[in-house]
Amino acid sequence: MHIMQSVVWAVLLWPCLVSLGVPLECKDEQGNIIPCASISKEKLLDRVIQHAELIYRVSEESCTLFEEMFVPFPMRSQRNQAGYTCATKAFPIPGSKSEIQQISDKWLLHSVLILVQSWIEPLVYLQTTLDRYDDAPDTLLKKTKWVSEKLLSLEQGVVVLIRKMLDDDMLTTSYYKQGVAPYDLQPEVLESVLRDYTLLSCFKKDAHKMETFLKLLKCRQTDKYSCFLR
Repeated sequence: MHIMQSVVWAVLLWPCLVSLGVPLECKDEQGNIIPCASISKEKLLDRVIQHAELIYRVSEESCTLFEEMFVPFPMRSQRNQAGYTCATKAFPIPGSKSEIQQISDKWLLHSVLILVQSWIEPLVYLQTTLDRYDDAPDTLLKKTKWVSEKLLSLEQGVVVLIRKMLDDDMLTTSYYKQGVAPYDLQPEVLESVLRDYTLLSCFKKDAHKMETFLKLLKCRQTDKYSCFLR
């Protein structure tokens, strides 16, 4: 079972594995660019968790705002019935509490990385499609743009964290692009609304997973035997 899991992860990450020839850079509290290697793994993990918390919070706000603006109440339960499912559901990401508790720190970090990278392109698409809505509020557009930018920062932080915590010399710095099917550029209005609503809802769920996995990892660094998911 363990060997099979390792093979699956290797296949998933192989398209993105590259050598880190150029050092990644981070920003300090004043916004100055500094080498990520100069930040301790404890502080870097804290920053990554803060990013994940903010991303989840704003994704929740964006989903609620979109729902209130564009999705009539009777339609809010129809997105799954219409055949839309979360693309990342097919990924070997642990879902149940028992599964999450059992996986190693390595798989927690790589699960976060795969989730982050799988959403970079869909969020760019979302910004494009929201621009076509005649009455999309600026608040929604700004929130989705902010999340898209923060996701890139989160990706960078997780990549450096993997190198610091797991001593991996070969890391992914390219996007994982295989998770989301291409979208029709001119879908019908109702279909477009349901599709974008599903996209926001799925991202909110995955953003919560990212936050949960990182907090579990943080807990394991301090008190390995009393970390339980609620």
